[in-house]
Amino acid sequence: MTNILEYLENTIKTISDPDKAAFISQEMSMSFQKLYDSARSCGTYLAETGINKQPVAVFMEKSPAMIAAFLGVAYSGNYYIPLDPEMPAFRIKMILENADPAVIVCDEVTKKLLKDNGAVFSSALCSFGEIRNHPVDSEALEKLRKKSIDADPLYVVFTSGSTGVPKGVVATHRSVIDYVENLCPVLGVSENTVFGNQSPLYLDACLKEIFPTLKFGATAYLIPQSLFMFPVKLIEYINEKGINTICWVASALSLVAGLGALGSKTPDSLHTVAFGSEIFPIKQYNIWREALPNARFIHLYGPTEATGMSCFYETMRTYELDEAIPIGYPFPNTEIILLGDNGEITAVDEVGEICIRGTCLSPGYFGDFEKTADAFVQNPNIPFTDIIYKTGDLGRYGKKGELYFISRRDYQIKHMGYRIELAEIELMASALDDVSLVCTVFDDVKSKIILYYISDSVEKSALKSYLKENLPRYMQPHQIFRADTLPRTPGGKIDRVELLRMYSSIAPTDQTYTK
Repeated sequence: MTNILEYLENTIKTISDPDKAAFISQEMSMSFQKLYDSARSCGTYLAETGINKQPVAVFMEKSPAMIAAFLGVAYSGNYYIPLDPEMPAFRIKMILENADPAVIVCDEVTKKLLKDNGAVFSSALCSFGEIRNHPVDSEALEKLRKKSIDADPLYVVFTSGSTGVPKGVVATHRSVIDYVENLCPVLGVSENTVFGNQSPLYLDACLKEIFPTLKFGATAYLIPQSLFMFPVKLIEYINEKGINTICWVASALSLVAGLGALGSKTPDSLHTVAFGSEIFPIKQYNIWREALPNARFIHLYGPTEATGMSCFYETMRTYELDEAIPIGYPFPNTEIILLGDNGEITAVDEVGEICIRGTCLSPGYFGDFEKTADAFVQNPNIPFTDIIYKTGDLGRYGKKGELYFISRRDYQIKHMGYRIELAEIELMASALDDVSLVCTVFDDVKSKIILYYISDSVEKSALKSYLKENLPRYMQPHQIFRADTLPRTPGGKIDRVELLRMYSSIAPTDQTYTK
């Protein structure tokens, strides 16, 4: 297998009902047959423009049609750059200027947005609604397929990183196929799987639902983002649609547990709950575990630069509040190397940087050879060219060889002569009853630790006293802010850059932030 389109093509040939819904949103549903037909029409249209192996932006509202456009770009022999109108306008502009796509595939909403904002690009604009029924040229598509190889790019996803400046991570057909083939057995995907998608379609997190759905003829619901503000309604939606598998960022699961929704409603249809991207607070994890004692809970870990996820660990129990959930073991065909100052680390509990080796690796950053060379480096263990990716994450091995994530290297600070993991402060604060979400940041200019938390009843003074009793003096936060909400990145993670900006913009005497 050399092209991800083979998943859809094989399913179309083998599925008992090609009119079965593949992807469903609040506004529309798209069957496998319609997805196949629309993607080939889109691919033919793009191929007729004469572009090949070029970036094509897909700037559309989140919907099954957007997924069909992704596949259409692949059929045309090009690679897609996903964009969404929920993204800040300045970010969209930066990405389009950086990537300079040959064509931008829009819908009516996004086409109007580009024109209303006076955007001027060299890219040609085309509406997916107008090209989805374009006559298919099977011979032309077949010729393009014969010219393609598995090392060709499939997409470029732009992530922010710690600086907030978008950097484009390239993924190939080969790396995505490797990911799907290794992820599906872990999740237990079959034609009976019903996914509940949480992530935006412009992030690689959505791969967990899109391509396994195509491979097995499963079904994926694109859950309305608004439901995540109303956890009880979200659970009702899950049960109503019969969603049995979710792969969410940990903070989305924490929100549901922290607001007490699982005390009044249970998502009984769920049998597989995968989580990752952030540390899942043990208190909130235990609430989920106790609500769904028969469900499988799977911790996933991996950076965008390694095409999705690289490690997994199926949890079999609840945990004590001072424990950590392992990120486990690498997927097949993936190797994890823990590097310290003096080379590879194999000893238990010694901390090093998590590095990844395998087919899963991205070829690098779009148009940025300098950043690529900094992050994708020679494997020090091999005497010939062999590239590994330095994640910037710190980890350690447990007694059974399982891997634990410690923190981002960025979150390890030097303060008062001590090395401090900000995650340790968060872990302790989140253990206090009725504290549902915690995030700490470090102002390195003023050398201050700042803690934000969400709670209905815990006053700042009570949390401050609790931390004084349980943390050494050098780890005490200088400022504590009680929040109604915490800002999020587009992928649903807590936005630490925004928290630092908030801190610098409010008076030191303020103790409450409400957004």
